[in-house]
Amino acid sequence: MYVCLCKGVTDSQIRNAVDGGATNLRQVRKQLGVASQCGKCACLAKEIVSSAVEENQIDMGALCYPLA
Repeated sequence: MYVCLCKGVTDSQIRNAVDGGATNLRQVRKQLGVASQCGKCACLAKEIVSSAVEENQIDMGALCYPLA
């Protein structure tokens, strides 16, 4: 779904940016331009970034421990 209409940024693009190494909204904004014009998408974009970062941390944790 579109998160930022001004820049045409979708939630998938935000998640891909996080998968690519972005860890906060500032880094995603720099990469995609999200929340850089009117700012109405900032809250939703921040939630998506936080959720994606948390998911990545859980996935990374799963990789660190062998299955018993």
